[in-house]
Amino acid sequence: MCTITSLQAFAAKKPPAKKKPLAPLTQEQRAIHALNRLTFGARPGDLDHVLQIGVDKWIGQQLHPDSIDDSVVNARLGPLRTLRMSPKDMVQAFPSPGMINALANNKLPLPDDPARAMVYRAQLARLQVQNKQKAATVMTVADTTKATNEDAEKEQQKQTATALANDLLALPKEQRMATLEGYSGDQLLALANNLRGDLRDKLNADFTPDQREAFQALGYPPSVPVGELQAGKLLRAIYSERQLLEVMTDFWFNHFNVFVNKDADQHYTTSFERDVIRPHALGKFRDLLVATAQSPAMLFYLDNWTSIGPNSKAAGGGKNKPSDPKRGLNENYAREIMELHTLSVDGGYTQNDVTELAKVLTGWTIDNPGQAGGFTFDSRKHEPGDKHVLGETIHENGQQEGLEMLDKLAHSPQTAHFISRKLAQRFVTDDPPPALVNRLADRFEETDGDIREVLHTLFTSPEFWTPQNYHAKVKTPLEFVVSAVRASGADVANPIPLMQTLGRMGEPLYQMQPPTGYSMRADYWINSDALLDRLNFSLAMTNGQVGGVKFDAPKLLSLGVLTQIQPDHVLASKDHDPEMQGAGRAMSLLEWTLLQGDVSKQTQGLLDQRLREQQEAAPLIKDPVKGLATISGILLGSPEFQRR
Repeated sequence: MCTITSLQAFAAKKPPAKKKPLAPLTQEQRAIHALNRLTFGARPGDLDHVLQIGVDKWIGQQLHPDSIDDSVVNARLGPLRTLRMSPKDMVQAFPSPGMINALANNKLPLPDDPARAMVYRAQLARLQVQNKQKAATVMTVADTTKATNEDAEKEQQKQTATALANDLLALPKEQRMATLEGYSGDQLLALANNLRGDLRDKLNADFTPDQREAFQALGYPPSVPVGELQAGKLLRAIYSERQLLEVMTDFWFNHFNVFVNKDADQHYTTSFERDVIRPHALGKFRDLLVATAQSPAMLFYLDNWTSIGPNSKAAGGGKNKPSDPKRGLNENYAREIMELHTLSVDGGYTQNDVTELAKVLTGWTIDNPGQAGGFTFDSRKHEPGDKHVLGETIHENGQQEGLEMLDKLAHSPQTAHFISRKLAQRFVTDDPPPALVNRLADRFEETDGDIREVLHTLFTSPEFWTPQNYHAKVKTPLEFVVSAVRASGADVANPIPLMQTLGRMGEPLYQMQPPTGYSMRADYWINSDALLDRLNFSLAMTNGQVGGVKFDAPKLLSLGVLTQIQPDHVLASKDHDPEMQGAGRAMSLLEWTLLQGDVSKQTQGLLDQRLREQQEAAPLIKDPVKGLATISGILLGSPEFQRR
């Protein structure tokens, strides 16, 4: 069996430096390049499809996603009910700790809906336990009696949870939820905290999607919309036919990053991506900028909703300063909108510009964020008087001041250059040539910031198609995991294990706390440990060790045969031992299917080594699927597959 040491050595080696081809890309290479850059990775058959309709026509279709049928992914998203909920409905169904506190203090009524009431009762019981623990005397080392009692109580809770779950499983499926809704808060809490994985899975399997959501919410309600948001992103990236739209949605979310685990953003982030980012991902940049500025998710994340003008009515007209320093002028959003969203860190603004812009944006707030209210302008919080930003006077005009400044920022030449450079980084190279960036910036200004037009210019530029940029970009963890699933034809029944994998690889979805978002640059992601993690994931997935993901090696081999566009020599064996001729043919086909035949001597050597070791341990003919799985896993984990 191949040793861990050899795998580590394989993963530690960076992708070999490619010999830069002098000739232009062939049509086949153009199609591969387009698929690598405009999608989350090619599936078996995608290359043939793009070549049949033509690369330029396919790019045109991706630039106009409304013309593309996306019913397959929509069906998979159907059970994820929170993806279609408004923030207000979401917070009612999956209450925040603040709402449970309000309920405990008789400021909110218990919901009439039995399933929702069940969730609230479980959280009330949890709050009571937490309050009891806070009031308890701190246990000393000598307090062994208390420790023993606590251990006994935990064991009793586990037994209670097991008994309740078995009682539910003994009932007909259609009676289980009604019975669950009748349990006391303490019983529900015992189930949420102590139910073993196998019993929990059995119950979940027989619930309807909305019942499953309510059952999962017994633990921590806001985790349900967060989990479904993460699952939805993965399913869209894997199964959507509108691949460029999903790539651009991911691009803009990182550009206008919010952190899902910041309290109210657990209920706002779904709407932020669905109603703000995705609809504007290929539209006018100014519209996208305004939509993000008025999004409760952004207002909450960067604290603009708390910002109060120092001379506003809310501050006593400058006479009575707010007693809470957090309720004064907040500059977070004003700084980030210039540094990260528009002008860039080198955009020529000063600290005084940040302060003045923060005054302009006072009053842009949220109507009752505790219950997921929407954007509102509060004139009482707005700083009166004229402001002076970036050398211009912004006359007092309430909410219109903010719109005026957003318009100026969106149309600034510095913004055009900054956005153009980031797009070139995503689609061309980490360090894009200035001539390309300038051309894109010119197009940005000519078209009033039309993102689709800027992308069209990018995709028709000679820099995009230069051979030096072919397979030159390194995949982020999200791009790698999704491309591995797409390339292998694996079926995802449960995306949670993939979400956990991304967390281990350093890219937990929607959880980048700084406003910078996740990096697109290779040097941020690639090191020997990261490559080993990717190889281990690939081998685990192809050998059936990633829960919720079904990889079918014979199916992939069949897809390779049915979709191959290379001449028959793809199936010809390479320099293998005579007894390995059949395996060599399978290897060649998989190399083409997963990597279009672009395999280095290093990867080829490891494949040969692993196959010989398996053949020595047991003839491959006795377990051919294992051999195919090993080949596929090594190819997906290879340095070549890390590039797009």
